[in-house]
Amino acid sequence: MRALLWQALALAGLLAGLLWLVHNTQVNMAARGIQSGWDFLGQTAGFDIGEQLIAFDAGDSLARAFLVGLLNTLRVALLGIVLCTLLGTLIGLGRLSHNLLLRALCRAYVELFRNVPLLVQLLVWYLLLVEYLPDSASAWSWRDALFLSKAGLAFPTLVTGAGGWNDWSGWHWQLPALQDFGIEGGGALSPEFIAVTLGLSCYTAAFVAEVVRAGLRSVPHGQIEAAQSVGLSRRQTLRLVTGPLALRVILPPLTNQYLNLTKNSSLAVAIGYPDLVSIANTTLNQTGRAVECIAVIMLVYLALSLLTAALMAVFNRRVALKER
Repeated sequence: MRALLWQALALAGLLAGLLWLVHNTQVNMAARGIQSGWDFLGQTAGFDIGEQLIAFDAGDSLARAFLVGLLNTLRVALLGIVLCTLLGTLIGLGRLSHNLLLRALCRAYVELFRNVPLLVQLLVWYLLLVEYLPDSASAWSWRDALFLSKAGLAFPTLVTGAGGWNDWSGWHWQLPALQDFGIEGGGALSPEFIAVTLGLSCYTAAFVAEVVRAGLRSVPHGQIEAAQSVGLSRRQTLRLVTGPLALRVILPPLTNQYLNLTKNSSLAVAIGYPDLVSIANTTLNQTGRAVECIAVIMLVYLALSLLTAALMAVFNRRVALKER
């Protein structure tokens, strides 16, 4: 009972402190004539967003603008998680290779990418894309289906409507085409999106590689010798013995890297990608609601981090060893 009492008192003190901070902030804002509240979310945005997964124009509300920014953040984070996992796993395995050259190259990758600040890497990727790629009129192409230029990457998309290449049941592939004034048709990825995705993926992959390497090293050597004694090849040993055992060690620190990648995506504002932070900054400049805009950013990233941790915890419980 004493323990519960002390916990209740601590919780009450924490809540009282938070209420005092909120009240004090409101009083000071009112004394300085600073408006507060969430009514600004219903106001007209008055600005366009270059990249959007849902329809948006300047006449839509600021709430919808925040939703577009959130979707852009999720788009980068989810793709970055997939790419860093694949690349980091390959590099982690390469660091354990018997091939000296491959092992040295993988180590050099890890030391380079994890020791250069992420913001610098994002700027370098963006510079390479917008300065050294050709213009849209002379874009690099692959089989007239993919076009890479300063305008980004154009690719085929599946659209509805009769006709078109490879048509079936009203669906067909729409191919991008090189025109006099640029590339038209198909889908496109902006250089900002490509730069932030590559930067986050390559940076986080260096840490994932070390997590994978450490996890595989943690498997007792006796397990490997036992697998070899029954005739398993090195690949079979990795897939059936060391891999499943190492996964239980890899998952907790891997979750931390996923969380870091999601939060690091906020640096995309530095190269002009319209993520949640960029939309919040524009909204803050227009409305002056600094506390509310910062609160939105904090709550969204907190929710994304908690959701990622919860999903990884479920997966971790599924692969954990169970005592019988």
